[in-house]
Amino acid sequence: MVKRVGLGGAWNIPNALTLLRIVLVPVLVGLVLYHHFGAAAAVFLVAGLTDALDGMLARILDQRTTLGRYLDPLADKLLLVMSFLTLSFVGSIPIWITIIVVSRDVIISMGALIVHLLREQVNILPSWMGKAATVMQLLFVFGTLIALNKPMMSAVALEAVLVLMLGLTVASGIHYVMRGIRMLSGAGNDHPA
Repeated sequence: MVKRVGLGGAWNIPNALTLLRIVLVPVLVGLVLYHHFGAAAAVFLVAGLTDALDGMLARILDQRTTLGRYLDPLADKLLLVMSFLTLSFVGSIPIWITIIVVSRDVIISMGALIVHLLREQVNILPSWMGKAATVMQLLFVFGTLIALNKPMMSAVALEAVLVLMLGLTVASGIHYVMRGIRMLSGAGNDHPA
């Protein structure tokens, strides 16, 4: 159950971790732009750990809030989109990969907005495929940062992560679009399938 609380009650450990993740994004961008890839990998790892911890602590401590419900996915999108854009800007990730990842997020966000505007009560839950795509995107960015710092890292392993990440990104994008269409056609409430 999500607690609907004012701003005073929204300042808890899970939301603080989410805000830390947001604050780390410009630090990460600066480190990548100045080619400090080892430090960037460390910052990205900390940001990724806050992503795992905030949700777990919110459940354990029963500190789930409306603010956290919106802030957590926003922090995830900000971290990943800025990571892909920055790595493409410095030439470390081909731009077409970034276009696929960012386009999926834009399409999903626009679709969620449309569904929200057209239906009063909407609870759009993340699917297992969407969560898997996010995990693979995180692994790919982290692997890329490590490879840039330690060029001896296996290119084959990173390419395998890339292929899996792209497949899940595209498949989950299609999956979310189909769910949105079903919701708009009145096929029932959303579920995390």
